[in-house]
Amino acid sequence: MHYEGTIIRPPSEANSILLQVTVGCSRNKCTFCGTYRGERFKIKKDDIIMQDIAFAARYCRRQRRLFLCDGDALIIPQKRLLAILQAIGEQLPWVTRVGAYGNAKSIDMKSAEELAQLRANGLGILYMGLESGDDTTLKAINKGATAEQMIAMGRKAKAAGIKLSVTVILGIAGRERSREHAEATGKVLSAMDPDYVGALSLMLVPNTPLYEDYRAGRFPLIGPEEMLAELRTLFAHTHLSKGLFHANHASNYLPIRARLPKDREAVLGLIDQALAGKVRLRSEWQRGL
Repeated sequence: MHYEGTIIRPPSEANSILLQVTVGCSRNKCTFCGTYRGERFKIKKDDIIMQDIAFAARYCRRQRRLFLCDGDALIIPQKRLLAILQAIGEQLPWVTRVGAYGNAKSIDMKSAEELAQLRANGLGILYMGLESGDDTTLKAINKGATAEQMIAMGRKAKAAGIKLSVTVILGIAGRERSREHAEATGKVLSAMDPDYVGALSLMLVPNTPLYEDYRAGRFPLIGPEEMLAELRTLFAHTHLSKGLFHANHASNYLPIRARLPKDREAVLGLIDQALAGKVRLRSEWQRGL
């Protein structure tokens, strides 16, 4: 495989074939993210991508899923992206699902018909970083989209038959807007109604604008109990018709995996026990990005 720069993928794609079709992130301006700092975004050449698909056809016959790296593969022009998906379908017929990251901008660039076409050619899931449903927080972290736009684009992907996995970040609003962030995020998730929600806890990354704000005293990083209280508020305001809510990322203090709406009361009870000191939280050394 011809990998360049930093390669990342969602936790659920740990056992997937990782096919890099872009390098970096098409936006690369979020204040909390240092993954692609200094990397210039580009779409890889078609011949390199096709060589890697041929490599996977020979050496990756056990994996049943494939993930298109890196930060925003959906931004690839439709004709080229379709050709990639069709090559995967022809040369890797055992692959049952292709996944990719997608942000509000890249989803908006595809028509409903184009998204349905991608779905028909194997694109089964999109991972969207919502981070927060609070517009004030979204502007502060330079996300580049409003909550209303996020909702519309999430619904658009789902309407095309593509599964939607949405990530939110506990602590991203700091202390002053913690409750507003949690309530608004739960409401936006409810309006989107994704298939999967992943809640991460903020871990500051050196050499990012948010880290510099923290060092300068402009951004207060909330503590474990505050993160837990924020999780409870967010979860209490999240109503999914049928979906999985995960807060079991390595960054989280209290691992949670809930199927909604069935597990709602049990999870709220668990969080309340943790807030009361009856459930042990992860130590700082156990946490990671």
